Amino acid sequence: MTQGYLNLVLHAHLPFVRHPNDSDPLEEDWFYEAITETYLPLLKMMEQLERENVPFPITIVLSPTLLNMLNDKLLKTRYLRRLERLIELAQKEVKRTQNEPEFNRVAQMYLDSFKKVYHLFCERYEKNIIQGFRYFQEIGQIEIITCAATHGYLPLMIYPESIRAQIRQGIRTYERFFGRKPRGIWLPECGYKPGFDQILADEGIEFFFVDTHCLLYATPRPKYGVNAPVYTPAGVAVFGRDVETSKQVWSAQEGYPGDFDYREFYRDIGYDLDYNYIRPYIHSSGIRKMTGIKYYRITGKTDYKKVYKPDWARKKASIHASNFIFNRQKQIEYLTTFMDKPPIINAPYDAELFGHWWYEGPQFLEFVIKKLYFDQNQVRLITPSRYLEKYPNHQIAQPSEGSWGHEGYHEVWLNGTNDWIYPYLHQASRQMIDLASEYKNPSLLELRALNQAARELLLAQSSDWAFIMKTGTMVDYAIRRIKTHLNQFNEIVKMIREKRIDEEKLSRFEAENNLFPELDYRIYQHI
Repeated sequence: MTQGYLNLVLHAHLPFVRHPNDSDPLEEDWFYEAITETYLPLLKMMEQLERENVPFPITIVLSPTLLNMLNDKLLKTRYLRRLERLIELAQKEVKRTQNEPEFNRVAQMYLDSFKKVYHLFCERYEKNIIQGFRYFQEIGQIEIITCAATHGYLPLMIYPESIRAQIRQGIRTYERFFGRKPRGIWLPECGYKPGFDQILADEGIEFFFVDTHCLLYATPRPKYGVNAPVYTPAGVAVFGRDVETSKQVWSAQEGYPGDFDYREFYRDIGYDLDYNYIRPYIHSSGIRKMTGIKYYRITGKTDYKKVYKPDWARKKASIHASNFIFNRQKQIEYLTTFMDKPPIINAPYDAELFGHWWYEGPQFLEFVIKKLYFDQNQVRLITPSRYLEKYPNHQIAQPSEGSWGHEGYHEVWLNGTNDWIYPYLHQASRQMIDLASEYKNPSLLELRALNQAARELLLAQSSDWAFIMKTGTMVDYAIRRIKTHLNQFNEIVKMIREKRIDEEKLSRFEAENNLFPELDYRIYQHI
């Protein structure tokens, strides 16, 4: 008999990285790597589960920027070219390592994997992997929810119109790709402030997620902590992140991904092999970079590494899946002693952890799903919507302000490395709100300019840029992106105000940042 539920949430998001005027932009690698190592392996896992008649009701967030990139013709063409070169490199590696059996087995593993990815991308999904996720939602296996338009960090936006614009555009993008309204939303970085719930309710959103402390310190305090949702005063359901499930999977030190039998992420042949040999497969400028082919396992805490053993890693993923389920069973056993409804354990993760950062992650997920279905009946997977349908009555409480970032508040996105951006973002937001309210019946050219101004502002608001500045990786790129979007926004605003729209320049901006074709600048009108 089912005693409780597990809600697995995979948050798939990347910032909008598309540079048509650069033939080999390094930043687009983030996107190509995620397709090869995370998104297609997840679809491959789902197809296998479907063949075996194993239900897998999990929740997946596909951010609006990611959806637009997955749908972009230029990026799909470039990805296919990268994938073909990756297969070519793997074939060379199989030949190069033919007298080294341990390395050769790993090389063959990569070649087989890349060929399967190629089949899925080109033949199974005809270069449109969104249709794969849509299919599994339409047959009732998964629940896809939306996110704010460009993953803007909402708590640091001072105008409610900007918050609503991010949310409303996220909903419209979802409707364009999935033909229905989303029931839930992932607030970027789980960033929440009281009052957001009313905006969500006005837009028809039924549930969202917050970090642990935001629900534990709700007013009034939730009777069941994070193990049952609450309804906000606006009537939107809130699910809180479970600490134990997060630590076991997230932590590279204490969690499963740090096991010594798993693949070492940082030892890549792009850095290890002879330069002249690897030169055709690294950056066109000659800069060494990751290729995705890695021969070593974590081994230990020193720089000394041993050859990766795929069979060892797979066995360890199975062991860890069993341990994960055992711990959830014990949680459920304890929680049922004082709860009058089946508890729900909410386990949200960045999707890119599975496959990209933790190579064995998709194997682990498949083992968890199968073992939950075949080996026990105490804990079952469930999506938030299904849980609310089964158990509609919950406490009313207002979550506290916070995020799932370091220290649980806003300091990742507001600190000495990135605080300079906010006066400019606030000023641009004010201008966009005024324009949206002033221009009721624009001409066709004015309409294009107003819509493009909204795009540039949305892109400048992405939380990714502030995050990159804080972490100290690719800082120059993040700064350049914010400045570029704000400069282009200001140019467009000036053209509109002066009634002198340069159509050639506007067309160039539209071609560079072509996301959200359904965007209507009126989402910024005064509330």
